[in-house]
Amino acid sequence: MIYIAGNRADIESLRGRYSPGGIQAACAAMLERSAQGYSYDSAEELDFELNLRREIVNCAGILARSGLQFETFRNSYCNGQYWIRTSDGGFDLRRGMPASLGIRDMYRSGGKYGTECATAMQIVYYGALLNVVGEQAFNKRFRDISLMNWRRISEALRETGYMSREYDYLPGDRRYFANPDVRLETPEWQGENVIDLGDGTYYGHGVGILRGADIIDDLNGNRRPGAQRSAYLMNNAGRPSFKKLYGMFA
Repeated sequence: MIYIAGNRADIESLRGRYSPGGIQAACAAMLERSAQGYSYDSAEELDFELNLRREIVNCAGILARSGLQFETFRNSYCNGQYWIRTSDGGFDLRRGMPASLGIRDMYRSGGKYGTECATAMQIVYYGALLNVVGEQAFNKRFRDISLMNWRRISEALRETGYMSREYDYLPGDRRYFANPDVRLETPEWQGENVIDLGDGTYYGHGVGILRGADIIDDLNGNRRPGAQRSAYLMNNAGRPSFKKLYGMFA
């Protein structure tokens, strides 16, 4: 159920706000069908979340086709025109470089970058937010960006680093496939951060866009000898604080 300014939303009027068959319409329908109540201060705040979810899905697809390579942090690399590789394998935006240019380059010149899946998830979030709020607002808010894993992330996107059990799982959610019996020689296969694309497929950096069963098969192929436990999709999700972000950019 959706509540706007304390009142139950009129689902018919909501349907008229979003293109039939699109991500926003699908998300709105899932929220409305849910037994969980989802509250928004205004219709514009709901629009912001659904637009951002749409762009998370879109950016995941674009990044999957960008040529971005999978590398461990030990072997990571980046386009030095925009980013500086740190000693631990992360990327720091060059001082004075507009953040929008640095993020756009990762989508346009993905082959110049190699990193792990947590970094790719952050690139998806930044790209989606850039598309929703525009370059001017994005550059004003993000004067520097540091990319690596969930321990080093902007306060604006801090919540994406936390996974929690949710009542509903929606397109644009970050999910995680765990591989509890991973081979010690390949710790990078201990799990896969993914973006839920809403159609039964997921984007995971290094595996591409696959159905859940195929990601599990890939992870199971990297278990230690004699392993009995299958990889599996965890019952939790990571999400940005849409309400907080709306307040920052409204």
